[in-house]
Amino acid sequence: MFNITPMVRNLLIINVVVFLLQNGGIVTMETFALHYFGSDYFRPVQLFTHMFMHGSWGHLFSNMFSLFIFGPMLERFWGPQRFLVFYLITGLGASLLYTGVRAFELNNLEEETAIYMENPSPVAFDNYMDEHIRPGAGRELAVAYLRNPDNPEYIEASREMVGQVYNAVFNSPLVGASGAIFAILMAFGLLFPNLELMLLFLPVPIKAKYFVLFYGAYELYAGFNRTPGDNVAHFAHLGGMLFAYILVRMWQRNDYQDNF
Repeated sequence: MFNITPMVRNLLIINVVVFLLQNGGIVTMETFALHYFGSDYFRPVQLFTHMFMHGSWGHLFSNMFSLFIFGPMLERFWGPQRFLVFYLITGLGASLLYTGVRAFELNNLEEETAIYMENPSPVAFDNYMDEHIRPGAGRELAVAYLRNPDNPEYIEASREMVGQVYNAVFNSPLVGASGAIFAILMAFGLLFPNLELMLLFLPVPIKAKYFVLFYGAYELYAGFNRTPGDNVAHFAHLGGMLFAYILVRMWQRNDYQDNF
C-alpha cells in the first residue's frame, strides 16, 4: 500500500519495539536514556540508545510520522547504507550539541543553587521554583515561608526542595529520535529545495527550503527563549540540522570530486 523503503521500515519497527519494551519495563530510562556526562546514570552507549527511545505515544508518533514521510525519498537518493549512516551520525551530533548547551545551563543552575543554600529567602525560593520547574511550583510552601520568613522549618524545607529540583534537573535524561528527524528535514530541504509540500496546518503548498528555514528559525528562537516547564530539547533539534547541513555539503563535494 505504501511505498516505504527498507531502512526506514527497519527504523520504524525498532523505534516502536523499543517503546513497547519501555512500557513493559524491560528498557529503562536510567539505563538507556542519555544522561548528562556528570551524572551517575551516564553510560557511553546512551549516546546511541537514547535516539530509539521516546517519552510518550505522541512523541513517538510525531517522530515516526516525519521519518515515514521524508525518509524514503532520502533513502532512495542515497541508498540504505548511507541513509543509516546519516541517521546515526546526525543523531549523535544532535546529542553532543545538546550536551554542550546543557553543560552551560547546569553550571548556571549549580551556581544559583549554591547561592540559595547560602542565602535562602521566600522571594528567592519562589523565583527559583518558577524558573526551573514552572510558574506556581512550590507555591504553598512559598506562601507559608513568606508569612514567617524566620521559621527554621520553612527554611530547611525550602532548601530540601531546591536540592530536589537541582538533582531532578541534573539527572533528567534526553530521549527521542528528534535530532535525527530534524536532520532528515534539513537534508530534504537541501536536496529537494523547490519541492512543494502540503502541510496539515497550512492551506497552501510551501517549498521544502522555506519549510526548513521557518522550522529552524522557530527552534532557534525557542531554544534561546525557553519558558519554564518546556521540556523540548530545542538545541538537539538544531544540532541535528547543523550536522545534517555539514554532512550533506561534505557528501556533495566528495561526490562531485569523484565524478572528475
